[in-house]
Amino acid sequence: MIRLSSKKIVLTGVFATLHVILYYLSFGLWRNWSIYLEPLEGIILGPWAGFSAALIGSIVARAFKPTDLWMFGITAEPMGVLACGFLAEKEWKPLIIVYGAMLAAYFVHPFGMWLPLWTILDILVAFVLIYPVTKIFKRPFEEDTKRLPFLLLLIAFIGTVTDALTRVFLLVPVGLHVLIYETPEVLYLAFVLGALDSYIEDALVVLVSVIVYVPLLAALRRIPDLIYPLS
Repeated sequence: MIRLSSKKIVLTGVFATLHVILYYLSFGLWRNWSIYLEPLEGIILGPWAGFSAALIGSIVARAFKPTDLWMFGITAEPMGVLACGFLAEKEWKPLIIVYGAMLAAYFVHPFGMWLPLWTILDILVAFVLIYPVTKIFKRPFEEDTKRLPFLLLLIAFIGTVTDALTRVFLLVPVGLHVLIYETPEVLYLAFVLGALDSYIEDALVVLVSVIVYVPLLAALRRIPDLIYPLS
């Protein structure tokens, strides 16, 4: 039990450090490069240790390199990892509740009905995919090698979209848009342009996950007595 606790602490610290490093290495690819780590954090650490690593990493990164939009990253990045962790554990109910609550708050808000629906289509697709992913596939460390790329693709997609959903939730229903955009028209334009960037980000995160993380997980599964996720 002591070894297990130490392992959790060490790996949580390692991923938190990687989160900080990737944040600092970013140069203009929309949110920041730590989003590419979110699927791996969730799969290896699990929902709660992964959430903790992302939260610590995002706070430390922005403490040393603050931005005007710091509150979005500190909240959204851990939520993206949490989603990947739940999917890796085949837990669909908590994620459905999160999506249902945030989407309901968005559509109840006047801006939710005013902003174009196509800007959140990836979020709606991810919402629909949550339950099937947990039922069709096994856990990442148990899944057949041939099916593993498809599982990683879906986990990565839902994880990065959860990150985006959290940002949308903070921006519109929570009302942080009043601190950033002077008028609803400016918000509308920024939301549309941001959606285009977000779709490109979805594709990039999925691509990185399939190319890099599939062989990495396949290699980790060959290690005897290796049990993941940690939480």
